[in-house]
Amino acid sequence: MKLKNILIVVKEIEKSRQFYHDLFGLDLVLDNDGNMILTEGLVLQEEKIWKKFLGKDIIPNSNSCELYFEEQDIEAFAEKLEALYPSTQYVNRLMTHTWGQKIIRFYDLDGNLIEVGTPM
Repeated sequence: MKLKNILIVVKEIEKSRQFYHDLFGLDLVLDNDGNMILTEGLVLQEEKIWKKFLGKDIIPNSNSCELYFEEQDIEAFAEKLEALYPSTQYVNRLMTHTWGQKIIRFYDLDGNLIEVGTPM
């Protein structure tokens, strides 16, 4: 068995697709009416579909998981994030851990937590 995809819930799927393309270079693999598969295995699903499946409310900014990306030039990434999405809600702006890794944590357009760090 192997993990194939990670699914996140989004309100406006096209805006979210653009966000993940702009910041991480993820491209559309499949568009299936409210479900989009992007490169690297990220799946976007419209909130109304997910809510119907679960029969429960969606809780944005739940801090129960995060998407983790690595970027060698994290300073340039932080600048791009600020330029393209200036209203980004940060958990922490660019910082350096005691072990030397630089990271930035923030929420996507729908409150999904993202961490970008330099390779370890």
